[in-house]
Amino acid sequence: MQRGIMSDIRELDEKTVERIAAGEVVERPASVVKELVENALDADANRVDVAVEAGGTESIRVADDGIGMTENQLLRAVEKHTTSKIADIADLEGGVGTLGFRGEALHAIGAVSRLTISSRPRDGGRGTELTVEGGDVTDVEPTGCPTGTTVDVEDLFYNVPARRKYLKQESTEFAHVNTVVTNYALANPDVAVSLSHDDRETFATTGQGDRRATVMSVYGREVAQSMIPVDSAATPAGPLDGVSGLVSHPETNRASRDYLSTFVNGRYVTASTVREAVVEAYGSQLASDRYPFAVVDIAVDPGTVDVNVHPRKLDVRFADDEAVRDQIRTAIEETLLAEGLIRSTAPRGRSAADEATIRPGGGEDADDRDDSERSQHSTNQWSAGSSRDREAGTSTSTDASTRATPDTTSGSGETAGTDSNRTTTEEQRSRRQSSADGRKFTAAHDQARLGDPDGDPDARQFDSLPAMRILGQFRDTYVVAETDEGLVLVDQHAADERINYERLREAFAGETTTQTLAEPVDLELTAREAELFATHDDALARLGFQVERASDRTVRVRSVPALVAEAAGPDIVRDVLGEFVGGDAAAADTVDAAVDELLADLACYPSITGNTSLTEGSVVDLLDSLDDCENPYACPHGRPVVVELDDEELEHRFERDYPGHGG
Repeated sequence: MQRGIMSDIRELDEKTVERIAAGEVVERPASVVKELVENALDADANRVDVAVEAGGTESIRVADDGIGMTENQLLRAVEKHTTSKIADIADLEGGVGTLGFRGEALHAIGAVSRLTISSRPRDGGRGTELTVEGGDVTDVEPTGCPTGTTVDVEDLFYNVPARRKYLKQESTEFAHVNTVVTNYALANPDVAVSLSHDDRETFATTGQGDRRATVMSVYGREVAQSMIPVDSAATPAGPLDGVSGLVSHPETNRASRDYLSTFVNGRYVTASTVREAVVEAYGSQLASDRYPFAVVDIAVDPGTVDVNVHPRKLDVRFADDEAVRDQIRTAIEETLLAEGLIRSTAPRGRSAADEATIRPGGGEDADDRDDSERSQHSTNQWSAGSSRDREAGTSTSTDASTRATPDTTSGSGETAGTDSNRTTTEEQRSRRQSSADGRKFTAAHDQARLGDPDGDPDARQFDSLPAMRILGQFRDTYVVAETDEGLVLVDQHAADERINYERLREAFAGETTTQTLAEPVDLELTAREAELFATHDDALARLGFQVERASDRTVRVRSVPALVAEAAGPDIVRDVLGEFVGGDAAAADTVDAAVDELLADLACYPSITGNTSLTEGSVVDLLDSLDDCENPYACPHGRPVVVELDDEELEHRFERDYPGHGG
């Protein structure tokens, strides 16, 4: 239909309406698994077995030993908007205490698949098998089946080809299924939960009520041993009745949020309020791109939380969001403090270096300290003797992880030494004392008069980048330069990331250079990572990782790509596996496309970080390498590398076009 032309308004037929509505509940195989597992748990099951084929795109089976259904109940259950969980709006507004409650799941699943349900009541009676195809009940007959309910879903989206077309590769779809089943297993340690993929068991829990044992079943012994019980007594007063669960030692972490399992009254949710509070509790003990393992369940009055704000019930809304965040953060922070695992002397993201040096008589005042901080970041100042730092995570400036802070884990009370590249307090004081008349700013008399870079013999000439005169660094993060058009800022991390990405891509297209480890390293994988390894071991080899399976959940790493060898250890394999389904890689339709996005992430590891002082020669080398890139203007993730402020923009910013102020 052309825009602006109104066609006849018509009522959609019932089948179309049902398939549109089904799309709000059933987005992918994992959506089906989530609804069916929730129904099984609500049915008082002691055991739930999930089995899928081809990532769930071909078939899904969820079997439980719950209360089961009679024939009449089964026929009613697949109708539109039917449920045993609520009776009216009053129940919804008063708080829902069950997992599945909308009465849409079975009807929606049956509308876009071939659905078979076999059920037998726990209190006696015969079994019934019911078949639904494309939303229509096609058969109902008695059957011999065990107590409980078994749901078989085949050919998902067979009648909605547009939706089926956009399903991802099988490993990606199964990773989402794995996430759902894992989280409900962790939320219900008293229920035996198993997951199988293509007739191979991925994990199985005991159902004996031991949450740590459940963690070991799905994440492995190494992670389970690092988990610390959350001290519910540390939860301050507020809207929550309590915070319970397990959180990992800061050193046990991953590069994605996939292992942050958060629950509200046993319901698996991805609510940002809960997740962010968990991460905030770790303070500066985790890098900004690392996340802990966590199994955190919060208990709250159902009447104070809205579970009906998301089509698939993955998010919730709290009546007092900030109070909930504070309770969760405090409970976990106190737990970590009690174990001696976090520092309490410096707030997150800030340095305690200035406070670490204390002299009798008070020392410098706040204004002096602010001036000294500013003086360290002169855009025309190079750090003498420093070289281009290619070790990921190394910072010579404001990163809290490298500042001098008391070491509360050792109990020594001593402070770490400051970075040798940082300007010392004595040098800062000397610089201030030499400032004429104590003025706040002084003229840069030693800076040469800037002319036209194209006519300046000191200006750097490039093929792709504009010719420029390098002026210095700003905040040890941006290279500052002048061009004939104006001012240029280069993000040093984004630039190096682009350089390393193109090197990796070139290496991947040919024969990848690898570095053999002095001794092979065994890594224990989670159930999710082990499944990904089974699917993507060939891609790992093409990247330069020589990895072999040592047992069902352990791999042996013998070599890593040479380009990342110095910046990352063998455990990078875990992050690499996660990238095949995490973030943008989840959108890849082929392994090659996934690998390309993975190369972009791998390029981060050896790249220069922000807050890293560089010598002038190092900057020249960086820009020369950037100029050789196919695309020097964007990092592999799409962020800009070079930002240019031309003369017109600068004049506009300073309002030089105001009458009488031109020229």
